[in-house]
Amino acid sequence: MRIEIRENQVLLDGYVNAVERESRVLPSPRGRFKEKIRAKTFERALDKAENVYLLFNHDKNRKLGSLQEGNLQLYEDNIGLRAIAHVSDEKIIQKAKDGELKGWSFGFVDNKPLWEDGEDGIQKRTLEDIELLEVSILDITPAYVATSIEARGEDQAISETRAADFKAEIENRTEEARSKDIDYSLYEKQIELLKLKGGK
Repeated sequence: MRIEIRENQVLLDGYVNAVERESRVLPSPRGRFKEKIRAKTFERALDKAENVYLLFNHDKNRKLGSLQEGNLQLYEDNIGLRAIAHVSDEKIIQKAKDGELKGWSFGFVDNKPLWEDGEDGIQKRTLEDIELLEVSILDITPAYVATSIEARGEDQAISETRAADFKAEIENRTEEARSKDIDYSLYEKQIELLKLKGGK
């Protein structure tokens, strides 16, 4: 994941989750399982979505943007779900400067659960029809799987989250950082040499 810090915003660019790759073993009320997200699952979810929110740590009270607001772009490519977000929240900018951002995560509802028995009692789950609710940037170590129950009109749906660890590449483009990064020592030495030679 790339984190580019600018004067009044931070650019976050990276993969939220991969497709066509089996996850590590995950816990659930049904027992342990491995999960795979089929290719085009995110693409279909985005086509159906009216909006997808960008949150901080899955906190609905810490909304950082959305597709409709125009500061979040989401698309699926051959690797997985990629997010590009421009965030102007001062706390997030400071966390980026301090190297505290830990990962991406996404919240979803599985519209078509596909489970099958696997080896050693570990079930296999395939996701191919989801409702993508939100993506989150985290400053906590991602817990890969979490669930909650949400009311949907008269029905209830199980909302789930998934997270991915990442190694951040931080590029600080603020004026303060640029002035700190310049090493003038070589130039200063050359100036001193020129002064000793009498300017010749």
